[in-house]
Amino acid sequence: MTTNATLQRAFSDPMFTAIGEIAEQMQTRAFTIGGCVRDALLKRNQSKDIDIVCEGSGIELAKAVADQLPNSGKVTVYKNYGTAMVRVGSYELEFVGARKESYQKNSRNPVVEIGNLEDDQKRRDFTVNALAFALNPKEFGTLIDPFDGLEDLDKKVLRTPLTAAQTFSDDPLRMLRAVRFATQLDFTIDPQTMKSIRIMSQRIKILSQERIIEEIHKILLTQIPSKGFLLLDELGLLQHIFPELCSLKGIEEVEGQRHKDNFYHTFEVVDNICQTTDNLWLRWAALLHDIGKAPTKKFNQKVGWTFHGHEFVGAKMVYKLFKRLKMPLNEKMKYVQKLVFMSSRPIVISEKIVTDAAVRRLVFDAGELIDDLLLLCEADITTKNPQRFETYHNNFKIVRQKIIDVEEKDRIRNFQPPVDGDEIMKTFGVGPCREIGLIKEYIKEAILDGEIPNEYLAAHAMMLKKAEELGLQPKQNTRE
Repeated sequence: MTTNATLQRAFSDPMFTAIGEIAEQMQTRAFTIGGCVRDALLKRNQSKDIDIVCEGSGIELAKAVADQLPNSGKVTVYKNYGTAMVRVGSYELEFVGARKESYQKNSRNPVVEIGNLEDDQKRRDFTVNALAFALNPKEFGTLIDPFDGLEDLDKKVLRTPLTAAQTFSDDPLRMLRAVRFATQLDFTIDPQTMKSIRIMSQRIKILSQERIIEEIHKILLTQIPSKGFLLLDELGLLQHIFPELCSLKGIEEVEGQRHKDNFYHTFEVVDNICQTTDNLWLRWAALLHDIGKAPTKKFNQKVGWTFHGHEFVGAKMVYKLFKRLKMPLNEKMKYVQKLVFMSSRPIVISEKIVTDAAVRRLVFDAGELIDDLLLLCEADITTKNPQRFETYHNNFKIVRQKIIDVEEKDRIRNFQPPVDGDEIMKTFGVGPCREIGLIKEYIKEAILDGEIPNEYLAAHAMMLKKAEELGLQPKQNTRE
């Protein structure tokens, strides 16, 4: 299929023709531009988010489209940005007037002036994102490509419309976008563009953490995030975002004993987890699961390299990292923290004979996170020895079956004690006190250790036994 036919098919919805006719009535020119055109030519899943630029007021064109097209929603205007959003059927349209921009050295906020289409294309980040598809009736379907973006698309290369130095100086977020697009699209970055990013990498310090994390999320949600993170490292950007990851880099050798490179191991784990889940926060847990290894690394002559307590240290580092990057300090952060903290627990029980008690405690401590924890730990198997790889995975199959068996029998997940504090207090005629806590803990430990089943009668008997040791006597029933 030719380029023109591909675009005609992608923008065959009558809505696009109608927008062109409305623009013609307003004596302006309108174009779809950017990612929607690029993705149409790459035959990727067509997004319903469409960018439309016009040589005039984008806000007025949006209002006219909303007035004249059926199935149109309310226009949302962003005056500070000179843009307007309107939903038409299943499409989310963003309208903007063509403009040219100039930037001050220490700001991402441009000085904006009215411009034409070419001015607008010049300010785009990459040539493949500067492709425009004409919507007006007389030129409908014409591809406007002043920077050979079509050729770059064919070569799968990212290159800037203007000089890379000017493009990244104007807006350093584009350096991160280069990495993100290279990862999403499986493109390479033009060598001169790479060189400019290396030279200007420190300029990302003027970006807000929110914008940086938005790009990191998009990289993490790709099929092979390691490509993006290794590019960030190669370009000198990673150290400004994740110094904790950079600290994992390298292999030390003492007395002939070496440890694995936890930097590259981390990205292998991330790629592995991406084969089993789209859960962004589980992917974050994979990215951060070993960050505690750098500060806990020690060499012991008897046992070699150790990383004692790295899970505990790493979990604390998760909070600091989230706070620094202005990420949510909520349940999502706690989820990542808990997975990092428990990341070695299933591995330990998979390497030796698995007792029911060990499985009960694992399920009790992990709760609803147990399935995600097992996925993380299986992704953590990066050995290149085929026999060891198979052995580890077979051991995890045993652990998974043990969890199923224990759950069916003892219902440990979302554990609720068969005898609660209220019943204990009523039985012995006491109020809240230390002894109540001791009895509850005793019953819980007995169930987890397999001394008694997770059933009422057994727990009640255990309650009476422990209470007697503590000097508590059941309250005698009296008739009124």
